[in-house]
Amino acid sequence: MALLSVIRRWHFRQQVPIREIERRTGLSRNTIRKYLRADTVEPQFKVPERPSKLDPYAEKLSGWLRIEAGKSRKQRRTAKQMHADLVVLGYNGSYGRVAAFVRTWKADRQREQQTSGRGTFVPLVFAPGEAFQFDWSEDWALLGGKQTKLQVAHTKLSHSRAFTVRAYLLQTHEMLFDALTQAFRVLGGVPQRGIFDNMKTAVDRIGTGKARQVNARFAAMASHYLFEPEFCNPASGWEKGQVEKNVQDARRRLWQPMPSFPDIDALNVWLEEQCIAQWGQIQHGVLPGTIADVHAEEVASLMPLGRPFDGFVEHTKRVSPTCLVSFERNRYSVPASFANRPVSLRVYPDRLVIAAEGQVLCEHGRIIERSHDQPGRTIYDWRHYLAVIQRKPGALRNGAPFAEMPEAFR
Repeated sequence: MALLSVIRRWHFRQQVPIREIERRTGLSRNTIRKYLRADTVEPQFKVPERPSKLDPYAEKLSGWLRIEAGKSRKQRRTAKQMHADLVVLGYNGSYGRVAAFVRTWKADRQREQQTSGRGTFVPLVFAPGEAFQFDWSEDWALLGGKQTKLQVAHTKLSHSRAFTVRAYLLQTHEMLFDALTQAFRVLGGVPQRGIFDNMKTAVDRIGTGKARQVNARFAAMASHYLFEPEFCNPASGWEKGQVEKNVQDARRRLWQPMPSFPDIDALNVWLEEQCIAQWGQIQHGVLPGTIADVHAEEVASLMPLGRPFDGFVEHTKRVSPTCLVSFERNRYSVPASFANRPVSLRVYPDRLVIAAEGQVLCEHGRIIERSHDQPGRTIYDWRHYLAVIQRKPGALRNGAPFAEMPEAFR
């Protein structure tokens, strides 16, 4: 191609005769005239199709390559090993031909993946009130002066891109139910469907394709709020790319520098205020105006929240002879009349409710301790033991529950 460029410059720019070009290049005059008359910019050579000894084995080799592509890198056969296997089948050609075939096959496969696989995406458009996306992340904050790892719930409307962020200490069913309830309250209603990944608090088992065995309590919550749950394919975070991006944006906008608050309730109040304030500062990007402007129009398309879902998780517990039930390494007192009997423990994000025989027996504030280097705590209500001290009044002297009795009763 460089020689052809020189020939063109000599003839058209410097007016060098063809005879002189022939002398300089060693090419025939006919070849030089052919290039100049055809106005050829680069030479083109036709490669004749020649049969290859590998042709009868091409389909077999392609099948092997597809199988090897599905294996881990350390378990795959090399091109030399496949050449040896082809020789056993009767191939008498060179290894170089097999290696060239493998290189071409891998290049074609890579091109196919880039154009129709994970490397290419289709822009998505959502109607007002059509969908929301949900995801969890892990972030840190100073709570009461102690650096604490938090499980952060992100909910984002797919049309207006309005978002909420709420922090919890655990990523459990009751936290998920509360996160969605609070998100629907802040966003102004419930969209028609929700897009989730295959989190364990929602999906008990992943089937083939889009088949999912949905957790019973999660299904009850979705039925209560009348939205259709939709789950992404495994390891396909781009199917809910808006909320995935929101996780990254929130780390920059909310968690840097690390926020400091006396407790998690104060942190969540601040997070809610910050999210709503940012709606008015961030341009939508696709529709005119800010996120707040588009959200104000979308609210009319959302279903009103109505009565909140009673998002507890229920466990059956047996009360100990000391009138205690255990949960998460801690123990909580129960009225003495239910000692040695089964009760229902209803777990909420911030409290525990103990019920039996169709009635609520008592309620305790929930203690969540992430560190296991300290022993569990015991939470008493001295009134639960009044029936016992009627029969055993000496227990008033050293009874652990009565250490917290009000001074007037002492």
